[in-house]
Formats: sequence, structure tokens, C-alpha cells
Amino acid sequence: MDWNIATVWESVADAVADRPALVHGAQRRTWGELDERAARLAAAFHDAGVEPGAKVASYLYNGSEYLEGLFGAFKARAVPVNVNYRYLEDELVYLLDNSDAAVLLFHGSLAEHVEKVRSRAPKVRLWVQVDDGSPHLDGTDRYDDLVASHQPMPRIARSGDDRYFLYTGGTTGMPKGVMWRQEDLFGTLGESVYALAGETMPERSEDAGAIAARVAAARDIVHLPASPLMHGTGAFTSFQAMFLGGAIVTLKSRNFDPHELWRAVQRERVTQMAIVGDAFAKPMLRALEDTDTRGESYDLSSLTLIISSGVMWSTEVKQALAERGGLLCLDSLGSSEGVGFANSMSGPDTAQKTARFQIGNRARVLTEDGRAVEPGSDEIGRLAVGGYIPVGYYKDEAKSAATFPVIDGARWSIPGDFARVEADGTVVLLGRGSACINSGGEKVYPEEVEEAVKLHPAVADCLVVGVPDDRFGEAVTAVVALRGEADVSDGELGASLGSLARYKRPRHFVVVPEIRRGPNGKADYGWAKETARTRVS
Repeated sequence: MDWNIATVWESVADAVADRPALVHGAQRRTWGELDERAARLAAAFHDAGVEPGAKVASYLYNGSEYLEGLFGAFKARAVPVNVNYRYLEDELVYLLDNSDAAVLLFHGSLAEHVEKVRSRAPKVRLWVQVDDGSPHLDGTDRYDDLVASHQPMPRIARSGDDRYFLYTGGTTGMPKGVMWRQEDLFGTLGESVYALAGETMPERSEDAGAIAARVAAARDIVHLPASPLMHGTGAFTSFQAMFLGGAIVTLKSRNFDPHELWRAVQRERVTQMAIVGDAFAKPMLRALEDTDTRGESYDLSSLTLIISSGVMWSTEVKQALAERGGLLCLDSLGSSEGVGFANSMSGPDTAQKTARFQIGNRARVLTEDGRAVEPGSDEIGRLAVGGYIPVGYYKDEAKSAATFPVIDGARWSIPGDFARVEADGTVVLLGRGSACINSGGEKVYPEEVEEAVKLHPAVADCLVVGVPDDRFGEAVTAVVALRGEADVSDGELGASLGSLARYKRPRHFVVVPEIRRGPNGKADYGWAKETARTRVS
């Protein structure tokens, strides 16, 4: 195959030109308008000397410009690069330099950071400010002016080898740029979403429009990425909806507001959304409970599917959401380095245990020496996925070789998630090896302990880390945020953990006002470890 995402979306735009594509507050754009604006932006990139393979970085919050800019880069055969909008100057300079970015798109409210790095980022030749009501930064181009002042770039031939960069969150060291060929990215995202739609993968990129038209004639697809588009969950689920000609609804608030989310679901008749586990789902559920106490409710009748990936999504929260309207909850196990490791589908009457998944068709659980873990053996291995996987990490051949090894002639993506395989083939996720705690010679995986601690009704959130211990090497320590005015003793918390082996139970509990997480809901284990270390004597 020679799939190219820009060509896929052009085909979709031709087939469903008048259907909605992007919704951001009062701003609405059809597929035809999205295609034209992205083509104008591609022309602006070309006029600035951006050649195929050049990098276009997006230092942006969620909004229409994020996906327009990405589509424009794809059209010009440039390489989109995601930038965390929480980055300050040094982190921003690192990423612009490491990615070799030639263009930076940024929201005006981030201009103070951009201004401080411009002299330190000589590779960037085009600085483009997206208007959000903030003052304009001198010496930069206005996004809307670039779009208005250029004619749409004619469509060109492209390749499945064109790239997309997804920088990791940098939880272990500096962020690394995962290099996806568009053919592989479309292949791994497309094979699942077309199957769910009852369709087969298009043989050519140009055939995608006919499929989108059939799907659109049968039902509306309105997708709301509650998580940031700068991270894989928000971006990849949006890509999938767009392959089928769906509309993408983005929230205007830059801090997650669950009531805003539910208002958008009601107003835009959202059919599906993407979140990141309990970090999003628990506030969403509390917002619904708040409306219940006021004798009010949101109309959720359009919503049929909630997709989560990236962090733990507990069974109890899934079920409470599913029962609100017969929703399906798809817990998908993926990462920047691969899609389709495993998944778990829950509905009102089909609860699945937390952290337990059905392994993907292209996935395995492999031991350190490359053997498949035997079901029911209690052996622990690492999740691996083959088939459509990334090329590697940009500018890091050693790390690429370690994460994407060739085993028995097949190439695998093995990011480092440890798992056990039950006798029935169910995969039990244990967590990243980089966060594993070694206590008295026993390996303790934080996510398993966090799951148990968060079952206590007084606990709002929890992270588990190891702190230095003279006797055990590391002592398992739970950093806990409580609900509202809840008050619970360490003894009570410990007594509730009877389901855990004794060596896995926290020896210390550290109560904090709030658990620190990234905008994508992922844990800040560095903060948790330092907090625990300073509080445990």
C-alpha cells in the first residue's frame, strides 16, 4: 500500500465537502473549508522555503488551527511535530532543536515564551502566531493573514513514506521523537476504525472519500477529544474520526472543565469522545452527580462511545459512566510507539476488571529473551506489537534498536509495559518497567497498587512510588489525594488493601491536596517521588 493521510483527507473533503469538519465554540468549518484553508497554509509554508521533509511544530492548545495546521503540513509533505503547551523556554528550545523545526505555530498566549527563544532557535524560519486575543508578537506572521494572503496550493503526488513525528512526554529523560511513516500510521489506525464502521480498508488513499460518504449517509460521527491534540490519544482518535468524514469538536477552556464537556456533548450532539483514564473520567462523573443533586441533567442521548488510552481507567468509574446512557467504554492500550497492544470493552452489562485486557491481533507478551509468555504461567513479560509500527526515534539509533528490536525475523515495538497473561488469555497490565519498585528483592508495579488504593471511597487519586529504605532498598509509598473533606487514617487505608500481597502494600501514605498530572492525564512520577522522599523520614 501507499497510503498518505493528506491524500486520504482530500478524498474525504471532496466526498463530504458540505459536512461539518471542525467545531470550536461558535467557529464552524466544513470539510470543504478545512481543505481549502489547509491548502492555503501549505502554500504559505512552500513560499517560506519549507521543503518536503521539513518539520512544522505546533505549540498550540486544542482548536481548529491545530488540525488545519497539521493538514497543511501533510499537504506540503512536511512533517508535523507536537509541542507540549506547558513547555517553558529551555524545554521549547530543546524540542525545536532536536526536531530541526523550520516552522513554529503558536498561540498568542504563549508568545512570551516564544519571544525568549527566537534567538536560540536559528533553524526556525517561519514563526506563526494564532490569534487568541493576546497582543501580537512583533516579527511573527499572523496565522489568519497567511491563510488569507495565499492561494490554495495545488494538490501534489505524495508518498506513504512521508512522516509524522509524535514526541513522547519525556517521563524518563528528555522527550523523544517517534517517527511514524504515514502508511504505517494510517494502517494501524485505519484497520480498527474501518472494521468498527463495517467497512474494509481503502486500497488507495483516493478511495477513502467513497467510504466516508457511505458512513456519513448512515450516521453522524461527532468526535470530541477531551484530551490534548498534542498527545497521541487526542490526535489519533481524531484522525480516525476524520478518516470516516466525522466532525471534530474541541473545547475552548484550556483547563479541563467537565461541565463544559457535557454542555458540548449536549449542544453538538457528540457521538464519541476521547479521554485519558480516571484523570478525566472521575471529574466527568462528579459533574454528572452534581447536576443530579440540583435536579438537573445533561442530554447525553447522542453519546455512544467513550475511548480512553494512556492511564488507568477503573472498572467502577467505567460502569458508572456506561450506565448513564447505555454507553460503550473502550479502554485501548497504546502508546506513542505503537497502537493495538490490547483493549477492553465495557458496557452497562459487561464489566471488565481494571487493568485487564484482550490482547490485540498483532500483539504478544514477550519475555526478555523473546519467548511468548505462556498463559497462566505467572511469568511476567513485556507487551509487544508488530505490523504497522514506527520507524524509530529521531536522532537516537541506540534507543530505537532497544525499543523496536527484530526477534526471529520480525520487527516489534516494545515500549516497556510489563504484563502477565492469565489462563484464559487475558492480559493483566502491570505498568512501565521504568517505574517499577524493588522492595526487598520483590518487584512491585505501581499501577497495580494504585488501582487497589483508589478503590477506597475516601481516595480521589493516587500515585505509588518507591522511597529509599535501609532494610528493603525501596519502601512502597502511596501519595494520595482525598475527596473533598474526607479524613482517613493510614491504618484504614492499609486495612482496605487485603487483595494485595503483603509485600505490595504501601509502608507509607503521604496525603497531598492534589495529584500532579500532565495535561494528558499522565502521572508525574518524578514529582510524586520527590514529594514522598521529603515527607517520609
